[in-house]
Amino acid sequence: MNDYQRIAKAIEFISEHFKEQPKLEAVADAVHLSPFHFQRMFTSWAGISPKKFQQFLSLNLSKELMKTGDVSLSEVAYEAGLSGSSRLHDLFVTIEAMTPGAYKSKGNSLSINYSFHDSPFGGVIIASTDLGICKLEFVASIEEGRALLEAEWPEALLTESADANQTAVDQIFGLGYSNQQPVRLNLKGTPFQVKVWEALLRIPEGQLSTYQQIADYIGNPKASRAVGSAIGSNPVAVLIPCHRVIRRDGGIGGYHWGNDRKLSLIAWEKVRTMEEEEMHAA
Repeated sequence: MNDYQRIAKAIEFISEHFKEQPKLEAVADAVHLSPFHFQRMFTSWAGISPKKFQQFLSLNLSKELMKTGDVSLSEVAYEAGLSGSSRLHDLFVTIEAMTPGAYKSKGNSLSINYSFHDSPFGGVIIASTDLGICKLEFVASIEEGRALLEAEWPEALLTESADANQTAVDQIFGLGYSNQQPVRLNLKGTPFQVKVWEALLRIPEGQLSTYQQIADYIGNPKASRAVGSAIGSNPVAVLIPCHRVIRRDGGIGGYHWGNDRKLSLIAWEKVRTMEEEEMHAA
């Protein structure tokens, strides 16, 4: 078991047992490491200590973050050019819809580069056309990721290669990036889906919205169910932050890549933004 696999297993263990508030020794034992070694490894990999991660990994986290259900998305949306060190706030993410021709042809004449990366929340396959990232999925292996691409784009030319568009994966998780670059997404979706995905981009890191608030924001307040469907079909994990959307009652809702991962992402982002706020206030 390599370091990444141990971290992934530790996150899974904490996600499953956080209600019991397991001690550091119990989590370390689950991944067959000493508490000292595990503490250093987890903090280095995830950016936060196991204890702090566990503190925020709570079913009440959603209610705590929302504070009030009456806050509209437009009131918490960040403005273009917002400065600061929060990771996704500083990324300029734009969505360009694929042409109807590319959509209908199943990728005929479309060249897609793809590569596999480790992340604090599991392996990810990231794929891109010459116009931007078209897929970012949590997968267990590069073979699984390629199979997903082949199923979606059976006529496309798939090449295992990390191009310039894919350097965004370092920015997404804050893993050693220095010069943040604008991120372009080249996505296959209906006009309604693209509209919902664009709304998700306006939810700041460390904050949450609800399905109803997204529906209100796009001017279709009776479409919360359709909004949920569009969110569930998001092809780009994390960069389009569908994990930041919960139910109106504070429930976690669903997540295409698993509710444990959704809770972990929410807690991870909240802790990192709080630490940055504390650092700037000092």
